[in-house]
Amino acid sequence: MLTPLSRATLIGFTAILLWSTTVGLLRSVSEAFGATGGAALIYSTTALLLCFTRGIPNIGAMPKAYLWGGGALFVGYEISLALAIGLASNRNQSLELGMINYLWPCLTIILAIPFNQQRFRLWLWPGLALSLLGIIWVMKGQSAGSPVLLLNNLSSNPLAYALAFIAAIAWALYNNITRRYSRGTNGVTLFFMMTALALWLKYVFDAQSAPLHFGLRPLLEVLFMGTSTAIAYSAWNHGIQHGNLTLLATASYFTPVLSASLASLWLGLTPALAFWQGVLMITLGSIVCWLATRRL
Repeated sequence: MLTPLSRATLIGFTAILLWSTTVGLLRSVSEAFGATGGAALIYSTTALLLCFTRGIPNIGAMPKAYLWGGGALFVGYEISLALAIGLASNRNQSLELGMINYLWPCLTIILAIPFNQQRFRLWLWPGLALSLLGIIWVMKGQSAGSPVLLLNNLSSNPLAYALAFIAAIAWALYNNITRRYSRGTNGVTLFFMMTALALWLKYVFDAQSAPLHFGLRPLLEVLFMGTSTAIAYSAWNHGIQHGNLTLLATASYFTPVLSASLASLWLGLTPALAFWQGVLMITLGSIVCWLATRRL
């Protein structure tokens, strides 16, 4: 029979599977409705579903550090990731940006050292270095990977790349703050409401926002992603609160491989060999980070 810890960890695994569909669907929805409009539709759907299934959260019951600190990081993460994918110059670049986001599992363990007194072995740092090298490998594509070429790649769309890196850091911080300060409360519904509101405000007041044109396939994609996101975040929040955070972070290290595969199929892409090598480096580096914290 499963223990409460094991059950919560398995529930967290559900989120990892659903999140693997995010990059491909975010890009597809963004192409139909724009970066801001598409993200606003997705997170509005998610917020509504969570309100119906979980009810309106009790703000007064949430610790202030979790409510304000965790809430700001959650909103920042969702907006940064959605806009990064939506602002990508093309589908191949959106795949790169999605992989940069997957630095967060490794960063979650790194940040657990000061936040949650996580003990570790010294080879944690080579694991981090390998993940960072994987990001460089993903970004270099089929080029030789010289510093000049990498800088040119970044300078071609600096806002999108910056947002992807911000997203990775924000989610790693959110995981640790939730673990330390939430005291068993769950603010996911409220945080999605805040995310949707912020995106709609940006859409309304941004002079460059294009009108929304609705079609059956994009609407079905919004509905699917809104539903899967609602399920995934509820499952993840439960997992990191009551399950094995280190094990969940480690399992999520395999998400880049699954996410890149699903996104490539959905978007009709054939990434270069260097891209897949970089994805494997990110994954292996994250696994090394996890192994450096086991049984200590």
